[in-house]
Amino acid sequence: MSDLIFSLVSWPRAIVHIDGDAFFTSCEEAVHPELRGKPLITGGERGIVACASYAAKRLGVKRGVPLSDARKMCPDLIILPSDYETYSLFSRRMFAVMRRFTPDVEEYSIDEAFSDITGMRRALKASYEDIALRMKTEIERDLGITVSAGLSITKVLAKTASKHQKPAGITVIAGRDIARYLQDLPVGSIWGIGPATTSYLAKLGIRTALAFAQMPETTVREKLTKPGVEIWQELRGKSVYPVTSEEKSAYASISKTKTFSPPTSDADYLFAQLARNLESACLKARHYGLAPRKIVVFLKSRRFETAGSEAALSRPCACPLEVSGVIRKLFNACRRPHELYRATGVILADLIADECIQYSLFDDPVQAGKIRDVYAAADGLAEKFGKHTVHLGASHLMEKMGDGRRETPAVREQTKT
Repeated sequence: MSDLIFSLVSWPRAIVHIDGDAFFTSCEEAVHPELRGKPLITGGERGIVACASYAAKRLGVKRGVPLSDARKMCPDLIILPSDYETYSLFSRRMFAVMRRFTPDVEEYSIDEAFSDITGMRRALKASYEDIALRMKTEIERDLGITVSAGLSITKVLAKTASKHQKPAGITVIAGRDIARYLQDLPVGSIWGIGPATTSYLAKLGIRTALAFAQMPETTVREKLTKPGVEIWQELRGKSVYPVTSEEKSAYASISKTKTFSPPTSDADYLFAQLARNLESACLKARHYGLAPRKIVVFLKSRRFETAGSEAALSRPCACPLEVSGVIRKLFNACRRPHELYRATGVILADLIADECIQYSLFDDPVQAGKIRDVYAAADGLAEKFGKHTVHLGASHLMEKMGDGRRETPAVREQTKT
């Protein structure tokens, strides 16, 4: 099968996929070099493993395992709370390094991204293989973490390649080499092929990626839905998924939830958590130039029962100072005084573009403008020093009492002043 050719041209396009290796624990190791090589997990605040280092994985500790089970597998396990603000800073730095080589970078998740380096060989005076390797090397050097890289002619092939030699590996699949690479690859290892599709293809006698790629087009279109057809095309070297560098800006709603431990009935502490939810949701809305016309508040009890309340805003707004009064009323409406709660949440709904907001005769556009200036300054500080560097006074109780994590607070929180 190695002589089968799907693409007559080795590099009609060149797509790199960068994937962080055990990203959250790698960030922790970069901040705390003394933890390198030790069995380490994050997720102490959730009660389950959010991310396991490779040392922990070798002992059987995997994502989603309850902490009690993880401790049994590894009595010396180091359990840390998730420090998402730090991970986000590492993420932005990783993407910034990728943009040194091409502006076409698609941020796929916090720890992975695609980049289109097609046509960059002359500008960077290097082969596509060397560009991908330099990108990987500079990320590792600048951030102190390891990443795995995949280089190929489509996004599906590049993402599949980056999984091939984890951790810290790089796999290159040129157009003329597709069949050789896919020959022994299980079909379930292909990006986008889940367990249900894997089982369905097995019933058709398809168990390898190459067998899937060799299926006749008429059969593929007859047996599979549109996503399956597109994956089939990408495996054969036809690019149908472009690298999209534009940030997502279309949201029907924005939701922020926080689970804490132990459960509490303390009204001030619950409202502090809710105020922090509001800040996080509004920060994201402002980032994308959006404002809600409706706000929903909900509380989840220790018995996993959810109570919520919602209200329409008199004018769309993504500045917590202007809507905190509404949040307070909604909070009082859905809270039962003696109930123990374990989570709070805020949903910004019915979003519109910020520039579409209309002022009525009863609004104060001057005051609204001043509040916008305050939040523009706060957003600038958050970008430089981390989210919630400046926060509502209503959420300050979390700085005094903690935010409800199960384990030792993250270093960022321990060193706050």
